[in-house]
Amino acid sequence: MRVLPARVLNRTYLRRQLLAERLPRPAADIVRHLVAVQGQEPDSPYLGLWARSSSFQRADLTALLHDRTVVRGAMLRGTQHLSTGDDFGWLRPTLQPMLDRLAGRLSRVDDPVAFTAAAREILAAGPLTRPEIARRLTARFPEVELSGLTLGAHLRLALLHPPPSGTWGHRGRVTCVLADDYLGRPLADGVAMETLVWRYLAAFGPASAKDLQVWSGLTRLAGVLAGLKARLRVFRDEAGTDLYDLPDAPIADPGEPAPVVFLPEFDNAVLGHADRARIIHPGDRSLVTPGWSIVRPTVLVDGFVAAVWSRRGGTLTVEPFRPLAPGDRAAVEARAAGLLEFVAPGDAHEVRWA
Repeated sequence: MRVLPARVLNRTYLRRQLLAERLPRPAADIVRHLVAVQGQEPDSPYLGLWARSSSFQRADLTALLHDRTVVRGAMLRGTQHLSTGDDFGWLRPTLQPMLDRLAGRLSRVDDPVAFTAAAREILAAGPLTRPEIARRLTARFPEVELSGLTLGAHLRLALLHPPPSGTWGHRGRVTCVLADDYLGRPLADGVAMETLVWRYLAAFGPASAKDLQVWSGLTRLAGVLAGLKARLRVFRDEAGTDLYDLPDAPIADPGEPAPVVFLPEFDNAVLGHADRARIIHPGDRSLVTPGWSIVRPTVLVDGFVAAVWSRRGGTLTVEPFRPLAPGDRAAVEARAAGLLEFVAPGDAHEVRWA
């Protein structure tokens, strides 16, 4: 069985994540390829799309959100993501068992079926914020804390958040609507596990069963991958872990050049595996994910995370983990200047080194 060194996995991963070369890709195609784009912070998907497309403009994603080609709601790991409306139709039902278990831990409701029916009835009247949903539910479930009602509705019901939620710079009210009402069609009846595996491997492979579990939040997927093994290629990493891949997906040359890339906080490129050594050097992981649900914005140099970054107005600060070679430092500054032009056009720009 072929062993794939970390650098081979890295270059292959850059290709799969559309980060090996910044081409003029349509925003909807990128979202579709990535399955779901992390959307905890409203600006992050815009930055992630900019990192992957030389033609992307902020208005592109905003338009897709308004015409419902792309939607925002709770998906992977129970957190906010963007997906195409078509993909949400099969992805959310596939993830629902995990979301129900999460709701059971976070929202102490004695009768989940009655709770879900009551929440659907309340939302049938039209868009509501999550606090408004919780206040209306408390009349029927007075024994449950408001926070539990909020989380219960968020996780047990397939809800979407229409614009301006999820649009660039929006920090105001987030409204909720029933997904089937908003999309104008029912969601899929049942799970689509094979589709999930194929789509994940196209954007994140080769990957292990544990990688797929960490990305999706689902559990007990080793048996699913074992059942598909005859139709997949199987490699191993240097630690001996089985890595599954699509039968015709290319494996990259480890000598391929890699551009400097600025990724936003929470980007799934750094969250898509249990073993993140293909993109984060093992000793640097705590610098990217220090705890408290923080995932810092990162800079890739030669394919791997080499720094984190932050921005205040027209000033972007880069904090490298170790000294960079002069050529790499110049490439980081050039890409940072492009990012500042994207996020703060017309402002005075400055790149600082921490």
